[in-house]
Amino acid sequence: MNAEIITIGDELLIGQIINTNQAYIAEQLNTVGIDCRRMTTVGDNAKDISEAFVTAFRRSHVVCVTGGLGPTHDDITKKLVCEFFATDLVMHEPTLEHINTIAQRRNIAMIQSNIDQALVPRACTVIPNPVGTAPGMMFERENKYFFVLPGVPYEMKEMIDQWILPFLQQKHTGLVVRHRTLKTTGIGESMLANEIGDVDAVIGTDGTTTLAFLPNPMGTKLRITVKDPSAQSAEKKINQAEKVLRSKIGKYVYSDDEKDLEDVIGVLLKERSLTLSTAESCTGGLLAHRITNIPGCSEYFLGGFVTYHNRLKMEELGVPESMIADHGAVSKEVAEALAAGARSTAAADLALSTTGIAGPTGGTPEKPVGLCWIGYSDANSTFALKFNFGDNRTRFKDRATQAALELLRRKLLKMQ
Repeated sequence: MNAEIITIGDELLIGQIINTNQAYIAEQLNTVGIDCRRMTTVGDNAKDISEAFVTAFRRSHVVCVTGGLGPTHDDITKKLVCEFFATDLVMHEPTLEHINTIAQRRNIAMIQSNIDQALVPRACTVIPNPVGTAPGMMFERENKYFFVLPGVPYEMKEMIDQWILPFLQQKHTGLVVRHRTLKTTGIGESMLANEIGDVDAVIGTDGTTTLAFLPNPMGTKLRITVKDPSAQSAEKKINQAEKVLRSKIGKYVYSDDEKDLEDVIGVLLKERSLTLSTAESCTGGLLAHRITNIPGCSEYFLGGFVTYHNRLKMEELGVPESMIADHGAVSKEVAEALAAGARSTAAADLALSTTGIAGPTGGTPEKPVGLCWIGYSDANSTFALKFNFGDNRTRFKDRATQAALELLRRKLLKMQ
């Protein structure tokens, strides 16, 4: 089976809203062995939407449409679906009752536009929307399936997970698809590929397994995909591919379940009953922000210091004025002093620090834009490592915090 996804809305085409629906639907369809071959985005234009319906239904076994089911004048999807399948709208009483219940719970009056959302195409199977008011719809023609869902992401996800995936899994008897993603950091994509070497030695040559490199500023994801008629065989192949990859590049792999590095760090700190503090200059609090994104971080994160100005470096964390004068704020010595000061002031077991030149200005030949020193301190040692993270300010901060967390991961695991 192959699928096409149609997302509807002017806001998607002008970039006002990032189109996350496409990615989610494609990923979920793939878990039940259905390949997404195409993605189409159209605005709130009747002619464009109708043409997209015709083209997609002609060439695909499964069509998933999101958007345009709301109560406002620009929500025209339902009307166009009726025209496409030559049917009319009828009142769906269970949906009307559901909408009325939501209105009562929120203490709002039912108006005509709310009632109209319970109108559905006569020829469809209604897909319940447990977390919203607009129901979904399914049409089955010529052994093909045409799904229409709300564009609100959390409503769409609920209906995909609870209704559409179980339905398609029951109907579809093709390949079993398994994915596994290894998240790496601390090494570039080309160097990672060089370390892996012959890809066939990882995935085999029978065509059932593929390996994709997905680079981003924080590292590279390695996605293993297996398509096999047997679930047992698919699981065996994906485990074998992961085993071979880890034998080659295991020290760079920090997660195999989509967890972020700060989540992995949290687990390691909890296991070891260690506490952490941070001192940040160039990253402006982003490192502490990432650490505190993890629920339960109060068990190990004592706090962070954002000492952007040199005066605060001296007053808050005890960095000597002479050190800054002699070496500059962006230096190995200051990074080490910041880490040691953060650990001492917070009475933490471990500390991390960042100081650098995020740009786009402020660099010199000796200290170019992108230069960053990351400091580490514990009871036995204090040191700093030198990096260059480029001249894009946002990417610089992302990469600096990633490198700091990776440094801590390696220390905790006693890796080089």
